[in-house]
Amino acid sequence: MHSVVILVLDDVVPFDMAAPMQVFDWTRLPDGRPAYRVRLCAESPEVRADGGFALRVEHGLEALADADTVIVPGCSPTAAPPSPRVLAALREAAAAGTRIASVCAGAFVLAAAGLLDGLRATTHWAAADELARRFPAVEVQPDVLYVDNGRILTSAGAAAALDLCLHMIRRDLGSAVAAHAARMSVMPLEREGGQAQFIVHDHPPVPRGSTLEPVLEWVEDNLAHEITLGAMAARSGMSERTFSRRFREQTGSTPLQWLLRARVRRAQYLLENTAHPVERIARQAGFGSPTAFRERFRRVVGTTPQAYRAAFNAKDAVPAAARP
Repeated sequence: MHSVVILVLDDVVPFDMAAPMQVFDWTRLPDGRPAYRVRLCAESPEVRADGGFALRVEHGLEALADADTVIVPGCSPTAAPPSPRVLAALREAAAAGTRIASVCAGAFVLAAAGLLDGLRATTHWAAADELARRFPAVEVQPDVLYVDNGRILTSAGAAAALDLCLHMIRRDLGSAVAAHAARMSVMPLEREGGQAQFIVHDHPPVPRGSTLEPVLEWVEDNLAHEITLGAMAARSGMSERTFSRRFREQTGSTPLQWLLRARVRRAQYLLENTAHPVERIARQAGFGSPTAFRERFRRVVGTTPQAYRAAFNAKDAVPAAARP
């Protein structure tokens, strides 16, 4: 039987810990036998959980030595760094060929142990920049649900732990067993898109009080129309070269990048709040054609406009026929 050990640290996020516990515990072989033996381990017998309660854990770090898979759940942002004993135990397990996976912010623990150096990895999108800043040797990919490097795997936010666990089950035991585990978890075996579709793409910031504020507000008001670099520069009273340089200085982006991001965000808003057909939304957001809109939207958001609408459209969205 495959042994899964979940390493619990102080201030562990309960859902990050419970999700893999349940998925692997529910998994059954075709003859009905359990496929995995799941255990918790910790550096000390009692562990604080994020949420104001404590856990009693039966197994110590020695449990990592005979594990086939080790899973490291995320901890709260205020948690103390992992101890040298924990990091050493993870390195020893990795050196022995144990499969090691992280859930959400658990990627920070793997990175601290040096297990992600030179590898691709992900974490919750809100923590991705911090992971990249603290561990520059890690290639952080913030727009995917999980990353499989073979023996080292990482997942995004807590719900993505389910996706990662089902992926590992399918890798271990095949699609039929994984599909049954997915049904037990009441979720699809595969979800379309990555976590990019869950990132809030705010309107690009307009630098208040800057010389660019009037022209950028004009751009946002006229996204449905053709907007050229020359038109933006003319409204600002600058040459195109000077405008482009000032724009990058004040926004950190090029005029074209800023414009495309604003158009995608306008499209997201319309998909969330109206029942307009995609062709109409493409025009309202200023894309040249529905095809160009779909390609750009998928590149930025990580899923199709139709899939995004299905996931995020408000129940009281206004039908197109009710709009002028």
